[in-house]
This record gives sequence, structure tokens and C-alpha cells, in this order.
Amino acid sequence: MAHIDPLKLDEMPENLQSAMDMASNLMGFLPNSLPTMAHWPELIGGFAPMAATILRTGELSIGLKQMIAAVVSGAAGCRYCQAHTSHVAAHAGGIDAEKIARVWEFQNCDLFNDAECAALELALAAGQVPNASNQSHFDRLKQFYSDREIVEIVAVISLFGFLNRWNDTMATELEAEPLEFAQQNFAAAHWDIGKHGA
Repeated sequence: MAHIDPLKLDEMPENLQSAMDMASNLMGFLPNSLPTMAHWPELIGGFAPMAATILRTGELSIGLKQMIAAVVSGAAGCRYCQAHTSHVAAHAGGIDAEKIARVWEFQNCDLFNDAECAALELALAAGQVPNASNQSHFDRLKQFYSDREIVEIVAVISLFGFLNRWNDTMATELEAEPLEFAQQNFAAAHWDIGKHGA
């Protein structure tokens, strides 16, 4: 059960509607994290544009960004964000469900190319506490990505650092769509909803 109840749409200031619509359009549902943040409307005003910039613009594909987010969220232990990012990788990013289900095997799975593995290795290292990223991660990234693209990778990792802490601390309730996706696709990995149930 969530520690703070999300606001209902009719309880939110009107100026937050565009942020809610943008999130719904990207994800296919409204994530409960945003109506919870709406208790402090100015937080949404700062968070939503930054998240949209990181996730919807740039040179990297939505699918790669969402796989990075799934790995960093899994490394941090946030089941809510892991379910979300996997769902969005499939539905908005065009990533095959088998590839998503095997994202934790990226180092030994031929579904992932060397460039993807380099990005996912940094996500895995950076999602740990303490942060385990080092120069070798960046040396490898520079074989495949421009400085701009590396900044995008680190921005995705950093955005989900915030979201992982937010959703795990708040025990944000996982919505039906990503929950069903995770249960169908991660059954072999014994995926568990953790603290994010109703």
C-alpha cells in the first residue's frame, strides 16, 4: 500500500493536465508516481519537462533508453520502475518481449549487440550502491557512442536514480498494465511485485 495516496485527476490543478497527458501518451497509462508528486505541483513543473527531454528527445532510441532504465532500476531494486520501463520498452520502444525478458542476461546473450551491452554495463554498475561505475565503462562506451549520446545514457541513469528512490520510498502502487506485462514476461526470473501492491 502506498504511503501517500495519489491525487485524483479532478483534485489536481488544471496546469498539470498536460504533464499527465504526456506521461499517459508515452506509457499507455498514467503512472501513479505523477499524481503522488502532484501534492507538490511545482515538483511536477520541474520534473515533467526534464523527464520528457531525457526520454523523448536526443539521438538514442526510446527502446535503448528504456532498457537502460530497466537495468538501472533492477540494480537499484525498484520493481515499480523495472516493470514500467520494460512495459514502455515493448510498447513505445519496439523492443521484442524476449529481449526484454532476457535483459539481465545481456552480457551472455546474442540478442544484445556490443553497443547495447556497453550501455547496459554502465547502467548496472551505476545503479548499485555504492555506485560501481569506473573509467573502463566510459572507455568502452566511447567505442560506440558520441559524447552527446553518453550524456544521454547518464541522464537516463540519473533520472531513474530519482524515480527509483521516489517509488521505492513511497511504495507507489503498480498499475495493472505494467504489472501484467512483468508477470507475463518475467515469470522465469521469479519477478516479484515487492512493496508495490495494493
